[in-house]
Formats: sequence, structure tokens, C-alpha cells
Amino acid sequence: MEALIPVINKLQDVFNTVGADIIQLPQIAVVGTQSSGKSSVLESLVGRDLLPRGTGIVTRRPLILQLVNVDPEDRRKTGEENGVDGEEWGKFLHTKNKIYTDFDEIRQEIENETERISGNNKGISDEPIHLKIFSPHVVNLTLVDLPGITKVPVGDQPKDIELQIRELILKYISNPNCIILAVTAANTDMATSEALKVAREVDTDGRRTLAVVTKLDLMDAGTDAMDVLMGRVIPVKLGLIGVVNRSQLDINNKKTVADSIRDEHAFLQKKYPSLANRNGTKYLARTLNRLLMHHIRDCLPELKTRINVLAAQYQSLLGSYGEPVDDKSATLLQLITKFATEYCNTIEGTAKYIETAELCGGARICYIFHETFGRTLESVDPLGGLTTIDVLTAIRNATGPRPALFVPEVSFELLVKRQVKRLEEPSLRCVELVHEEMQRIIQHCSNYSTQRLLFSDDVFAGARELLRFPKLHDAIVEVVTSLLRKRLPVTNEMVHNLVAIELAYINTKHPDFADACGVMNNNIEEQRRNRMRELPSAVPRDKSLKGPGGQSLSPTEQPPAEGDGPKMGGGAQGEQEGGTGTWRGMLKKGEEGQAEDRNRSSFASSPQKGHAVNLLDVPVPVARKLSAREQRDCEVIERLIKSYFLIVRKNIQDSVPKAVMHFLVNHVKDSLQSELVGQLYKPALLDDLLTESEDMAQRRNEAADMLKALQRASQVIAEIRETHLW
Repeated sequence: MEALIPVINKLQDVFNTVGADIIQLPQIAVVGTQSSGKSSVLESLVGRDLLPRGTGIVTRRPLILQLVNVDPEDRRKTGEENGVDGEEWGKFLHTKNKIYTDFDEIRQEIENETERISGNNKGISDEPIHLKIFSPHVVNLTLVDLPGITKVPVGDQPKDIELQIRELILKYISNPNCIILAVTAANTDMATSEALKVAREVDTDGRRTLAVVTKLDLMDAGTDAMDVLMGRVIPVKLGLIGVVNRSQLDINNKKTVADSIRDEHAFLQKKYPSLANRNGTKYLARTLNRLLMHHIRDCLPELKTRINVLAAQYQSLLGSYGEPVDDKSATLLQLITKFATEYCNTIEGTAKYIETAELCGGARICYIFHETFGRTLESVDPLGGLTTIDVLTAIRNATGPRPALFVPEVSFELLVKRQVKRLEEPSLRCVELVHEEMQRIIQHCSNYSTQRLLFSDDVFAGARELLRFPKLHDAIVEVVTSLLRKRLPVTNEMVHNLVAIELAYINTKHPDFADACGVMNNNIEEQRRNRMRELPSAVPRDKSLKGPGGQSLSPTEQPPAEGDGPKMGGGAQGEQEGGTGTWRGMLKKGEEGQAEDRNRSSFASSPQKGHAVNLLDVPVPVARKLSAREQRDCEVIERLIKSYFLIVRKNIQDSVPKAVMHFLVNHVKDSLQSELVGQLYKPALLDDLLTESEDMAQRRNEAADMLKALQRASQVIAEIRETHLW
């Protein structure tokens, strides 16, 4: 068990060499307010004066103090190797292999190093100073001396000095592998202890907090710390230990730590005889040593797992940085091939790792086709932007100066083309969205793989190696972007042509259109029959079947009513008049024709006598109530437009995605690798494209050093198992 602490010291040395704190090693953090006696407690544990002294805030950087016990044989051997004459010496991490045997020099070096980083304005820094003390008079411990808690800034200290110190303390004591040594002066109220308050914030159950009560000899006359030391005031699970510090006068008089410990023992025997063997500096050292050993034993399994995981991750990270390139031609061709493969796999949905946060690649293209584009087309109103007056105006303009006996076909074609033209804009927008996604896939192949640098995978190796060669990465992006840019106008032209094809010929013989017209024609005939049945009863029904001269006619011999003349287009009469499956058959019969003419004749009612009327001054009504015939004609045209528009929209919704896939997506997939090879695989470009980024070599070296440190740490853990220490 005793050998566990040197093991942790070895691990600390291993990680100190790479300047990393990725492993939270077991240690003891000393927390207390200013002038509570923290430094005196540490010096008592070391047995030597080595810490800076003064008023106000003295400890302004964390001091990681490793105490290493050396026996006489090891001391002689180590002393010969390092050229050390004394039995005690110290070493700083920042001074490398320099040995300090004079502890006054150690104190001066701590002050100099503190001012070098923190300045001389009483400011603090979280960058620690590492000091290792070798002595036969110490127990194996790893202690962290932290700045004392303060409330009010003094001198030129920053106004938030209290917050800075608090955050620094919490940074260390939040480590679950850290034992908290909460130092409180005996001549203060334990209920107001800032050290215990901060400790409880991170150690609520008190499993890793040990309280130290200092300055037992400075309590007011007539009082003692018996209740405090017995745990009756503030109970602490790991216990409370009282100590007696050297006074400032003792320090000025050069009183040694050994003499101070001897006087402390005498004071405890006199003042607290029943508690003397459970208090004092020596008991504190043994207790800390025991607690740290047990704590190390409990932390080692998790520590071993953490080291192994990090070693595997850094091994993968180092592999991602790659080895120096020997065959540049083969390397370039390999990288191009890997990128092209990954790009195509992302489109096909066969990439090794599937994105879970958002749709990307082929899945997003599918979403654009069937969700975004599909919903946009369905939201287009077949009669949007078209009013009844617009329809009526088109009908009347198509007839010229002659009154219309039937609805002209030209008006239908004119209006339906206008509506079909509205499908072109969302179709071109669909092309644009797919083009943007194809552009995003380029970055996806690089960015998504960099998030997995700590995981080994051959598929993403190509994309990771692109990070080694930023110029190659930029060149690949430029080539793919240029290829997409060249295909965009070709695809837009094809989509434009798809709409133009629909506009070029209005196929009124389309099966779906003819079926829709037949259904509507049947509805119109049914409405006509209903109106005939609703004729006034005073008019004999058979009178409507009389011919000129009163001769009765059969239904097939009835003369055409007004408006039932030759149908639209003037084609074969039998086909146009009899067939209900054609859209021309939807026109209603013109029973209301004569009434409409009578209504129109009233428009030119006679003015008052003596007044001339200028017809050019009469305004044309923009909105008015339509006659029955006008309403009928407009409804027929609107129904025809809607029916034909739905047919064209269905065609566009099917043909545009096919055109985009053929002219843009599939073309880029098929020609990507050949385009990259043709543009980049040139001897003159090899050296430039395969130039590593400036920081790549540095990052590779740092990863290699960290991997070596983790491997050494793993070996140290293995040695513990072999020696049955764990």
C-alpha cells in the first residue's frame, strides 16, 4: 500500500512531461482563507522553510508539491547520480534537471516563477508550479497549495479577485479524485469557515474532506477547541485535526520546523492531553498518507480504464495525421479516389457513418423532390391570379367584333398556357435546391469525418488526410464546384424546355382530359333537364315541341336553340355535337339566349330628349353582375383550365426530378473521379498539392508524445498488478 503514492508520483511525472492534465490524478488540495495557516501546515509536513512569506495574498499560483520519501540507500545512490551532497533536495519542472539543495533558493524560485506569470500586481494565475521534494523526513504525499480565499481586493488587485480565486479553487477540488484539506484558524468561528463552505459545494456528503484547525495556541483566554476537535460543532466524516503553527516572531527568529513540532507536542500534552495522540503535525502527515493511499487504491480501476481509452484515441489521432509521404503520385491518386467514393456514397446513402442530426446527401435530394417540390406544386392554385372578369374578357377578345355564338377555343388555350407557365418558377427552384445540396456534400465529406478523428475508420481516412493537405482540399472543392456550376445551366435549360413542351401543344385529346370533360358534360346536361322541368305550369309542356307553323316535332327534330350553332373549331358536326366525351360537349344549351339579348337591348335605353349621348364617355364597368350565359361560359372555361392544369402539373412533378437526376446528379457522380484526375493528377502540381499545413507536424509530434506518455502510464499501472499492490 505504501508504494501506491510513488506510483501516482510517477504518473504525475509522466503527464508533466507533455504538459497535459487530461488525467485527474489523486492528490490533496489545501483550501483556506488568507492567513489561516495553510503555508505553515505545508511547511510542517515538509519539515523545511520553503514557501514565500508576507502579508496579504502570497500564494498566487497553484503549487503542486510532491513529497518523496527516500531511504538512506536510495538517497546515497540518487545523490551520486545527481551530484547531490545533502540528504534533502528539490526539483522544479520548469527548470528541468536543476537540483536545489538550498531551500532558500527554492523559496526565491517560487517567487520569481510566480511573478513571471502572474506579474507583481498581486494578480493570480491558474498555471501551476510543479515542485518535487526528496527527503527521508517526509511521507509520500502529493499536495496542492491554492491561493487563500479573499473578499476585498487590495492594492491594484482586480475587482473580481474573489471570483477568480473561487473559480481556481473549484477547478481543483471538483476533481473527484482530490482530497480536500480545509484549513480553518481556531480563533475564528467554525460556523463561518469559508474553506468548509467551499468544500461542501463539491463534496456534499463529506467523503473526501478533512478539516485542519490551526493556531490552537492563539485562542482567547478561558476558551479551548475541545468541542471543535471532538466534532461537536461541525462534524466532518474524515475527521478534524488540530495543529500549532509557528508565529511570525518564531519565523523571524529562525525557529526551525523541528523545534516547532516539539513545542507543538508539548502544548497538546498540556492543553489537550486526551486528544494529543490524535492531533499535531505528525499525526496529520500520517493521516494524509493513509487517506491518500486508500483513495489511490479506490481510484486506480477507473484511472486504468481512462488511460487505456485515451491511449486508443490518441493512437487513432496519430494515425489520422499520417506518415510522411513517399510516393506522391500514388498518394494523390488514392486521396482523389477516396474522396470521389465518399462523395458518391453520401448521395447513394451507402456511407459508412450515417448522419443522425439532419438529412444530407441523397436523402435530402429525395426530400427536395417529393416533399419540398411536391408540396410547392400542389400549393399552386390552378386558377390563381385569374378572375372571372379576366376569363370573360379573354372570351370576348377572342371573338373580335362579332357577337359570340359559342365559347371560342382560343380563349381556353390562352388562359391555360398562362396558368401552366406558373409551374416554371418552382421547377427551377427545385434545380437550385438540389445544386446547393450537391455543394454541401463536399463539406459534409470533410467536416463530418473530422468529428470522428478519435475513431479508427478506413473510409474516412481519405477525408481526414485532406486536412493534412489544405491546398489539395481547396483544389478538390474548386474542381467539384466548377463541375456543378457547369451542369447547372444545362439542367435549368432542360427544365425550362419541359415547361415549354407543355406550352407548345395543348392536347385536348388527352385521355384524362377527355374523361374529366365527359363527367362535367353529364353534370351540365343534368342541370339543363332540371331547368326544363321547372318551367312555369301555365306554359303547356308540349308547346315547347312545336315547330314553325305549329307542327309538332320529335325531340330529334328540334331546331337548335340560340347559341347551339356550329361548335368550337368548326370540325365534323357529328363528332362535335353528339359526343359527350369531348370538352366541346360541355357547353350548356342556350335557353337563356333570348332573355340575355333582351337584357342587353335595355343597355341603350333612350336618353332624355334634347340631350346627346357620347358613348366614348361611358365607363366600362370593371365589376358587374354577369348574365346567365356569361356565367355559364366562364364556368366552363374555368373547369377546363383546372382539369388541364392538373394533368400538366402531374407531368411536371414527375419529369422535373427525372431531368435533375439525369442532367445534374447522375452526371456529376459518373464524371466526378475522371474530372478530378484530369484536373489535379499532374506532375507539376504534386509538390504543391501535397504540402502539409504548417501546424500538422507540430500536432503530430504532440500526439506522439501524449501517446508515449499514456503508454508509459499504462505500464506503471501494469507494474502495480504485478507487485500485488492493487
